Amino acid sequence: MSCSIAALVVSLFLSLNQIISCRAAGADDDGAARSLASCLISHGVTNFTLPTSRSYAGVLNSSISNLRFALPDVGKPAAVVLPGSRQDLQRSVLCARSSSLAVRVRSGGHSYEGLSYTSENRVPFVVIDVANLNRVRVDRGSATAWAEAGATLGELYHAVGRSGRSLAFSAGSCSTIGLGGTVSGGGFGLLSRRFGLAADNVLDAVLVDADGRALDRAAMGRDVFWAIRGGGGGSWGVVYAWKLRLVPVPRNVTVLSVGRTGPVELVAGLVHRWQLVAPSLPDDFYLSVYLPTGPSSLDGNVSVSFSGQVLGPKHRALSALRQSFPELGLAESELGEASWLDATAQFAGLDTAADLPNRQLGSRQYFKGKSDYVRSPISRRAMADIVRYLSTGPPRQGQGQGGGYVILDPYGGAMARIASGDTPFPHRAGTLYGVQYQVYWDEDGELGGRAAAAAGEFCVRWLRSLYAFMAPHVSKGPRAAYVNYLDLDLGANNWTAPAGGSSKAAVARARSSWGAAYFGDNFDRLVGAKTAVDPGNVFNNAQSIPPL
Repeated sequence: MSCSIAALVVSLFLSLNQIISCRAAGADDDGAARSLASCLISHGVTNFTLPTSRSYAGVLNSSISNLRFALPDVGKPAAVVLPGSRQDLQRSVLCARSSSLAVRVRSGGHSYEGLSYTSENRVPFVVIDVANLNRVRVDRGSATAWAEAGATLGELYHAVGRSGRSLAFSAGSCSTIGLGGTVSGGGFGLLSRRFGLAADNVLDAVLVDADGRALDRAAMGRDVFWAIRGGGGGSWGVVYAWKLRLVPVPRNVTVLSVGRTGPVELVAGLVHRWQLVAPSLPDDFYLSVYLPTGPSSLDGNVSVSFSGQVLGPKHRALSALRQSFPELGLAESELGEASWLDATAQFAGLDTAADLPNRQLGSRQYFKGKSDYVRSPISRRAMADIVRYLSTGPPRQGQGQGGGYVILDPYGGAMARIASGDTPFPHRAGTLYGVQYQVYWDEDGELGGRAAAAAGEFCVRWLRSLYAFMAPHVSKGPRAAYVNYLDLDLGANNWTAPAGGSSKAAVARARSSWGAAYFGDNFDRLVGAKTAVDPGNVFNNAQSIPPL
């Protein structure tokens, strides 16, 4: 991969005028698909599939992680294109434009609301899936890596870890998430309290814009380079590759996963104490909370888990945690040491580090997620009320095979030292921890049919009730959310055409709802960047940044 020669403006083998000549006269989906296919073939892009192809369903569904968006009533793309090179990617963008199709860009398929492979209002669209653009090149000498946007975190981690035990990258724990999406939204993970987000460690990028130009950091300009590092995916163009700063880690790190069960008051007390401890630990400590939903056990007890990683030996981790969090009653046997790569595989739920590059591992579910941020400690009494409320959630008897959980991620450390405007991700100083809520269910399970659908309705309804219940305890003005945990409950653009359609009113609606929640005071600068790089709103989705 020769990302280092990314041009300021790369000349294509075809011009936009040549591509436009491929446009079909028909305005229907079939006509648009035929137009797109003709254009792609005439310009040497052959790896694509249409709804009439046998491969179509398999390719489309291959990386849909949320089965809500694989159901028959969800609108399907006119084509899925899998470019194999930067030139293929540029040509794919231009052919999609010429065929009057909305463009959706998919990397790993983990969009919580399916925005990388669905469309609003049945607008005809094409999915440009960059999964085949997954090459990673590590340079140990400069502690950097060029990674194509279709690479998963697992593929990146595996390449970095194999280069030596002393380097790592700061991003999330799910190994099958694509780099194109997670970096675009920020990318919080176990190393973020020490080294910041994935987006904080981007040194350069190659962005293919709506005119098919391949732009590096200098060519795209300061504001656009700022915007693509935390401003959300699907708004700016297609990121072809990222140049990433790798970070130093010791030969071995400490890992822990500790479960505790007891009365509501005991568990609430542990979580209450955690929120006073975890955001203030040394930067190289990460300790999160996992709270399952659903009825308590027959004896009335509830459970909680604490998972963590420390960039140092076990004895240091044990000593610091026993001193700062004695209530946890941590035993030496509950800690272990491993290389950073092996620890990464463990947190991803994999058997070995060799499984990290496998894109197909893991089960797929129907799920719905939401998020919050906490800026002031929640009282112990309120925490007990929250733990009790969680016991009213799924699974419920007769409501199918479902469940749910709440994860609390500690901030502080480097996250608090990076200014809220340095990237579009604003949740920095003053944020104690992030909250992720999720419910999941199985509509293909033993109940089937209407009962299974009712299980999903119950899960989503209950999640929204939990979100309302949490309102007094989380951030306000605005109530903040994490863009990588997309939530259409916050609002949507409601586009009705493949491109264009923006206005001052559209910008105002977005700003006052999801825009403020995800980006705070950074939203208006994002609008400016969008207007500069994509004034025609070619790259859009239900929560993409609207241009002026």
